[in-house]
Amino acid sequence: MKTYLILALSLFTFSLSAQQNGSVVGKLTDKELNDDPLPFANVLIKGTTMGTTSDFDGLFQIADVEPGTYTLVFSFLGYETLEIPNVLVEAGKVTEINAGLGASSVGLDEVVVTTTARKDSEIALLLQQKNALVMQEAISAEALTLKGIDDAAAAVAQISGISKQQGSSNVYVRGLGDRYQNTTMNGLALPSNDVEKKNINLDLFGSSIIENVSVSKAYSPTFYGDFAAGNVNIDSKEYTGDGYLEVSLGGGINSNAAGEEFFKSEGTSDFGFYNRYDNDPFAVVLSHGVDPESAWEPINLSGAIEGGYSFDFNNDKSRLSFFGTASFSNGFEIWEGPARDFTNVLKVDFPNVREYAYKTTTTALANVTYRINTENKLKFSSLFVNSAADRVGYYGVNGQGTNRDAILDTDQGFYVMNVQFNQDMIFVNQLTGQHLFDDKLSLDWGVGFNKVFSDEPDRKRITLENYQFALDNDDSTNPVFYTNIPFDNQRFFQSIDENELNSFMNLGYKVSDKVKLNFGYNGRRKERRFNSTRYGYDIVNRDNTPITDVNNLNSIFNVENINIPAGEGLWNTIVLNPITNEIGNTNRPGLPENTYKGNLGIHAFYTTAELGVTDKFSIVPGIRIESFSQKVKYDVINISPVDPGFREVYENIFLPSINVKYALTENSNLRAGFSKTASFPEFKEVAPFVYESVTQRVGGNPDLLGGLDGNGPTYSDIYNYDVKYEWFLERGEIISIAAFAKTIKDPVNRVVAADATGTQRYFRTGEQADIYGVELEARKNLLMDSDDNAIVSMGLNAAYTHTEQDLKDIPAGTENTFGTSFDRDSDELEGASPFIINADLNYSPTFGNYRPKATVAFSYFSDRIFSLGAGSLGNIVEKAVPTLNFVWQNSFGEHFEANLSAKNILDPDISLIREGTDLGDIVIREYNLGVNIGLTLKYKF
Repeated sequence: MKTYLILALSLFTFSLSAQQNGSVVGKLTDKELNDDPLPFANVLIKGTTMGTTSDFDGLFQIADVEPGTYTLVFSFLGYETLEIPNVLVEAGKVTEINAGLGASSVGLDEVVVTTTARKDSEIALLLQQKNALVMQEAISAEALTLKGIDDAAAAVAQISGISKQQGSSNVYVRGLGDRYQNTTMNGLALPSNDVEKKNINLDLFGSSIIENVSVSKAYSPTFYGDFAAGNVNIDSKEYTGDGYLEVSLGGGINSNAAGEEFFKSEGTSDFGFYNRYDNDPFAVVLSHGVDPESAWEPINLSGAIEGGYSFDFNNDKSRLSFFGTASFSNGFEIWEGPARDFTNVLKVDFPNVREYAYKTTTTALANVTYRINTENKLKFSSLFVNSAADRVGYYGVNGQGTNRDAILDTDQGFYVMNVQFNQDMIFVNQLTGQHLFDDKLSLDWGVGFNKVFSDEPDRKRITLENYQFALDNDDSTNPVFYTNIPFDNQRFFQSIDENELNSFMNLGYKVSDKVKLNFGYNGRRKERRFNSTRYGYDIVNRDNTPITDVNNLNSIFNVENINIPAGEGLWNTIVLNPITNEIGNTNRPGLPENTYKGNLGIHAFYTTAELGVTDKFSIVPGIRIESFSQKVKYDVINISPVDPGFREVYENIFLPSINVKYALTENSNLRAGFSKTASFPEFKEVAPFVYESVTQRVGGNPDLLGGLDGNGPTYSDIYNYDVKYEWFLERGEIISIAAFAKTIKDPVNRVVAADATGTQRYFRTGEQADIYGVELEARKNLLMDSDDNAIVSMGLNAAYTHTEQDLKDIPAGTENTFGTSFDRDSDELEGASPFIINADLNYSPTFGNYRPKATVAFSYFSDRIFSLGAGSLGNIVEKAVPTLNFVWQNSFGEHFEANLSAKNILDPDISLIREGTDLGDIVIREYNLGVNIGLTLKYKF
């Protein structure tokens, strides 16, 4: 009883004491970004040990403060410390102080201090995600550095429901591939750099130019209507502080390529540029041979320089900021494994392929930001990317390659040398503006111009028979050329030139604290011009043209051996499209054999209403009216003579949406969304040009735009349903779970034909596809230091997706140019992985000035359909791939870093399997990428 009396007396005394003290409360805001809260800032009473941190909403409270006059100190990493003196605390009363932190000096006579948002901060992005009225997810530059992520493609793969194809830039969102995504930078459309893709390769965006990468998987009318899987937006890096300059140099090796002699295309630079664009292809054929040349020692190199500077003037209300970065990186890989061409039978079999893959990326970004005042801001961004891939492939190097159509021996000795170089140059220029006219009216706008040059210049493909004789050390037996048609030995030239103008404008009007209206426009005008030309080598007398040295084919394909005059040489050149019929197509320059011109026009108006029904419940209805036009005009070989040579459509579509948010607690939300969107065919899906690799052929299908009779569907209607729960825990922590469903009308799939050609084309394969899935995300700090910084943290996201679509036969004839059929009524959707997992574990201790960070990151996607099989043949399936990376970053003080990385540690097989053949499941391509070990040194001035 005595103990209870003492405890009660103590509590009563404490209660009386507390009533005699006061408290300090307030909110930290960011007026430069519409009064966004600033979370996790430090708030201290100077000269005492009393303090706290602001929460997700920028709110703070220091309770039980003795009456008196104090100085409050506000601080946050990257901001200038702010002291507010003469803060009076009275007994039994609450003192409210609303302030802000700035990147430059401020006057204390201002109640609210403007500041610069840290959009590269993971915490800031979580705050943005929490407060957003529409579902979105993002990964910050801070997280990119922490996890050792090199580019945007690897970045988005850290977000739930997203996977990146190993060894490729292909990104899949909720099991949906390239055709169901959009990519933007600073809210403006980005171009594709690849004839085979709709979106730009995200791995072209190195981490040095990224402030953050966000993925919106729920639709809002501000996005283009061509939306199903999601919109990926890259915010380019800005800078607002004092001047700095950072230089980095790196080197590394690939486990497959290290110590090997390496080969690359002749006529290309080591930095990823081709030197002969100004020359006519026919002149190139006559002047330069076909043999590859030795490359640099296979050591991966990288280098980058970046810097920024800001000028403040006009009493610090105006700021002019500059940021620039330039980088170069390369990579050497050797791929070894089988490759096969299976049509309706096993046509060509290469049990052993050795391919030398050399890749380079050169990037330059310049940003100029002018903050006119606290209400007006302009930003100009200019981006240049040069991406090149150089591949030298030897198919059938062991002499065991076979071809059922071989002339001399169908059981051995079939061989192909394929030497190709692909270069993509991208120019992106953007001007954006943000304006606040008063507390109610705001205007955001942007205009951009994109230019793309995508080329495959001078691909050399040489085909031999009896290659086994090149391995027998017998000078009396030699391989010969395979000459079924002249183009079995060829030079190929392909070019894309694309221009795009795009823009957006959003006018926001705040009716009240509970109601905000948005009115907007965005549009695109894009034109693509494509052409390809082949020159075939017609061997005059192959039996009298033995190949005594397979590594010196230039001794044969030399202009001195051209068959002029007739009967005096070893070979003729053949082109399918001569300049004139009078001069013929032999040993003469020609015109492109395949061309197409594609035009796309989109103009859209939208409106949304942000309605705060209660403090916890908000709803955002919206409607978008979009005008879509597309025309593709083509002249290609092997097209039906009754085909008109063009397709043209014009559609007006109405796209409603609604997004709902309910704040269950201060730190948790329940969200739901519904929308109707669309999916439009891409140029490469429509233009019937067929691209032929060594073992696969892929072509477009103009029937996607309404069919021959124009009565078929021209786009796909998509209905999207989303529900999500998200719980924001402590600093940088989140747990979320989401469920989604989609219905796609008239879906498009890539289908591999069940015929002698085995060409893969795009078809509207059925009436409907249904998609259901769940996603889980968790980020948790496992061990903290005394300053509440994470020492050990982990991240996990996983997704399960179920897809099913009905299939129908498509007869070729009066309604369709191309046809296909199926022996089943339904199948999974192309590109959909049932399971996707990403996980990482981070260790970040501090030892004085030494601050290491070690991260292990794992990702996995399960088997998915690469191409639907037609007839009685099964699908081409991309097999599951697990990936494990390790990054160890070592920061010594404020200026120097030494970072070690090991990528693709598990080195899994990259495999494509053709299922359900008469020979069982057949591997049609398989190889390993090797493990990449690298070391990078950075110094910041």
